[in-house]
Amino acid sequence: MRSHDYGRDVLAAGKRKKVPEVPAEPGLVVEDPASGFCGAVVRFEHGHVVLEDRHGGHRLFPLAPAGFLIDGRPVTLVKPAPQQQKPRVSASGSVRVEGLRARTARDSRIWVEGKHDAELVERVWGHDLRVEGVVVEPLDGVDELADRIAEFGTGPGRRLGVLVDHLVAGSKESRIVEAIRDEHVLVTGHPYVDIWQAVKPAALGIPAWPVVPRGVPWKEGVCAALGWGETYEGWARVLGAVRGFRDLEAPLLGSVEQLIDFVTSTHAE
Repeated sequence: MRSHDYGRDVLAAGKRKKVPEVPAEPGLVVEDPASGFCGAVVRFEHGHVVLEDRHGGHRLFPLAPAGFLIDGRPVTLVKPAPQQQKPRVSASGSVRVEGLRARTARDSRIWVEGKHDAELVERVWGHDLRVEGVVVEPLDGVDELADRIAEFGTGPGRRLGVLVDHLVAGSKESRIVEAIRDEHVLVTGHPYVDIWQAVKPAALGIPAWPVVPRGVPWKEGVCAALGWGETYEGWARVLGAVRGFRDLEAPLLGSVEQLIDFVTSTHAE
């Protein structure tokens, strides 16, 4: 025998579809079906939710089960779960120390070649350096590096970290560095002609750094090729494009981190 088709399940009328619970995140747009008021979640007050309509008007509604509509469908609004606050990080990627009071400057120092180098290091590692009490000073070149180190007078608790541009095999800079023989001095560097080049081209919205012909000063050649005007205007563009360590090339990042570790090492005290 064929069974008779009785249509819908006779028990279906007793089944209720579960109304979804939706976290009432600020900005979520819902409708109150009783009044027709439609607005965005603003805040909570004593078990109620405050909605703001498109005219800026506010109304208070109880957080009742199935009390609101989203896209015409009933929902139950619930308070969002409290979010764990992530620790804030500095531009270098380290955990930011809140309420920082800079410690007294150490006797140890970090030297960089010029003003632009110092400003870039400050932009990315400034917070870390103030936490550690490390001063960064520009040298205006490394031609007299050995004499400057002798004048400084290194020793335990008085270390020097030196960041050198264009530190590649066979360069003038590499020959100067090879002559340094002092256990309280660490020299690191990067392969770029100038500190500008250690900023990733993508951060500046250019495909690559221009190739500057021999005999043309590098910064002037770059500014001419890119239409950046004078070198001070070009540097303002470069520094302004740096928001954090992700905007810098890896060789510079590694070199500066080594120097900070060296001059702040507990073994150096």
